[in-house]
Parts: sequence; structure tokens; C-alpha cells
Amino acid sequence: MKKCMKWFLLLPVLLLSSCAVFAPDDRDDLNKPMPQTFSLYDEEAPDPLNRWWETFESPELNAFVEEALTNSPSIQQAWARLAQAEAIAVQVGAARVPSVGYDGTASATRTGATDGTLENYSLGLNASYEVDLWGRVKSQTEAAALDRDASREQLNTAMITLTSQVGLRWIAILSQRLQLEVIHNQLKANETSMELIELRFRKSLSSALDVYQQRQTVAGTASVIPLAELREELLRNELAVLLGRADLQSLSITNGALPSIGALPAIGIPADVLANRPDVRQAGLQLQSADWSVSAARADRLPAIRLTASAGYASSDAADLFDDWIANLAGSLTGPIFDGGRRKAEVERTRAVVEERLGAYRATVINAVKEVEDALISEQKQRDYIDALDQRLEAARLSYGESINRYRNGLIEYTTVLIQLNTLQALERDRVAAQYDLLQYRINLYRALGGTWPNELTYSKNEDNQ
Repeated sequence: MKKCMKWFLLLPVLLLSSCAVFAPDDRDDLNKPMPQTFSLYDEEAPDPLNRWWETFESPELNAFVEEALTNSPSIQQAWARLAQAEAIAVQVGAARVPSVGYDGTASATRTGATDGTLENYSLGLNASYEVDLWGRVKSQTEAAALDRDASREQLNTAMITLTSQVGLRWIAILSQRLQLEVIHNQLKANETSMELIELRFRKSLSSALDVYQQRQTVAGTASVIPLAELREELLRNELAVLLGRADLQSLSITNGALPSIGALPAIGIPADVLANRPDVRQAGLQLQSADWSVSAARADRLPAIRLTASAGYASSDAADLFDDWIANLAGSLTGPIFDGGRRKAEVERTRAVVEERLGAYRATVINAVKEVEDALISEQKQRDYIDALDQRLEAARLSYGESINRYRNGLIEYTTVLIQLNTLQALERDRVAAQYDLLQYRINLYRALGGTWPNELTYSKNEDNQ
């Protein structure tokens, strides 16, 4: 009993000594140097909770996004990875508290010499605990918790990426439909022109070459239609897969026009973007986790103290089991003397992981700033391009109309008319594509700005599927 008292008197001393632990140093210069503003600077900070797809004011797109976030296999995999990381964090953190268990045995041995039976019964509790002198257990726990948080940010990144992919496929389908509409209108106009030219040919007002050239134009326009229809079907299949639908033919698109977009959203400063980008937060958390892993590896090179305790009952008669009891309290000190450099190599390995993740973090930060800059300048220049394209389109319509009048009056060959016609129709198709590109750049900007809205989502939506 006196020995037990000595252990209990020694325990507070050991616990106090655990204050001298290994811990990573703070990093204060991770984001230096960083630009103070973007090229298109807006003093207003972005809304971190903005659900960007709602700015398009399309119930159809809203429904598609919600379906994708619920049923997408890639998101379900990300949720599962998060659950694994949470379980690992619990497992590692369990080492910070004592482990308590129980055991019970009953045996009967019959001997031939005495022709009797020897019985033995026991029932007991046991506990063990590692005194975290150098912070090894704490460091492992912190690293696992940070890995869990990084897994959540990885999930958030997947959600933001998925919503942008859904939006891009949706507007691509609408754009392709508009392209088909333009092509069908052009084909109809070309067929009407061909009928008029054939009529003029029968009246000897045009040549056979004019007829052949117009027929070639009609055939060329008609040949584009199957490829445009193919492109739309492929986009529909891609969108259905993003929504998690196995029945690809079940997808129905009811919107008939591309959505309009307003002015640029609030951008804020680069620091705002870093705060709202889950991939940047993930890289930062992984770097912190690596720092704690170094601390754990360093602490593992020092001695460890483990305490064990047990108490129980034992008897050769079940009726007398609780009459005899035994208690035991023990401590052990273990530490490496020679391990062939294994623990030292582990410290070096974890430090190399830190350097790797530091480089990954900085690369992620630089890429985040680049993506915002790319999206901003792309949208600005695309608007300038559309303005110039509209001017070209108006000039092409006037040129085509003038060439038709001159041809009817016999002042020019039909080849000149065809050149103007082909130019006009190409510009009409380019105008639809340009509007799609503008919407694409806006969605890329929303994705580059990130957001914290994924934190509002939980896995409860999919519980019915479990």
C-alpha cells in the first residue's frame, strides 16, 4: 500500500513535467509577399456565403445544383473520406485519456491422479495511461485533428468545383441550342435564296455557277447541324453524370435563353480571397499538420513513461469470488538506446514533408491569385470583344444587304454575295459563342473567389441512401 502511495505522490510531479513539450513554431510570413489589390480592385469585400448560381435567377439551374450536391458520386466519396478522417482523429485523440478495460475468466481442470476437478475464477479491471512528457501524444492528436479539418476543406473544394461544372455544362447546352437555332435559320434563309437564284437561272438572269455556289452554301450549312446536335447530346450526358443520374436520357432542359449577368461581384483584396478559398485553407491546414508531425517525431526519440493499474477478484470457488481481491499499480520507463537511426530518420522525413507542404501552400496561394486575375481580365476583355463583334455584325448585315442589291441589278458577281453571306453567318454564330464565353468567365470568377457556403451543408441529405 505504501508503494501505491508513492506512485500517487509521484504522479502530479510527472504531470507537471509534461509542460515541457515539443510544439511547432508559429508561421507569420506565409502570405508574403502578396499583392495588395487585384488589377480590377473593388474595396468591398466579397460575400463568403454567396451561392453564386442563384444570381442567374434560374430555378432550373438551382435545382440542378442542389441535385448534384446531393447525388454526385464524387461528393459522396468526399463525404466518406471526411468520415474516415474524423474517425482517425478520434482514434488518435483517445491516447490522451486513460484506457480502461475488464477481463474475466473461468476454468476447470480435471486430473487423473486425484480424480478431482480444479476450478479457478477471476474478474478484474485494468487501466493504462501514457504520461505525455514531451507532447508526443498531443502532437499526434493535433496533427490528426488538422488532417480532419483539411479533409473538410477538400470536400468544400469539391463542392465549389462541382457547382461550377454544373453551371458550365448548363450554359453550354443553352448556347449549343442557340447555335442550332441560328444554323437552322441560316439554312432556311439559304434555301430561300437558292430557290430565288434557280428562278433567276430559269429566266436567264443568273448563271449555273451561281446555282452551284448557292447549293454548296446550303449543303455546307446543313452539314454543321449534325455536329452541333452531337455536341449538345454529349453535354447533356456530361451534365447527367455530374448530377449522379444513371439514366442519361432522363435529363430535360427547359430554359431557352442564356441568362444575363450584371456587373462584376465584389472582389475585395487578395487576403479576402485566401480566406474564402477552401483549397488554400486545406493547404494551410496540411502544413500545420506536418509541423505537428515533426514535433511528434522529435518527442518519440525521448523516454516515455507509462502507468498501468489493475484490480480484481480471484478464487477457486465461484461463491467466494468477491472475498479475495488483488490490486496492482505499476509504472514503466522506456526509451531508445540504439535503433539504427530509425527515429532520427523519421524526424528528417517529417521535416521534408513540411518543406513539401510549404511549397504546395505557396503554389496554391499563387494559383488562387492568378485564377482571380485571369477571370477578371478575361471577362473585361470578352466584353470589349463582344462590343467590337456587335459592330462587325452590324457592318456585315449592311454589306450583305448592299451586295444583294448590286447583284440583283447585275453590277457584281454572285461570288461577292457569297463572301458577304458567309461572313455574316459566321459572325452570327460567333456572337452566340462569345456570349457563352462571357458566362463561362463569370462562373470561373465565382469559382476562383471560393466561398464558405459549403460549410452550411451536411451529409444528412443522403441518409436515406445509406
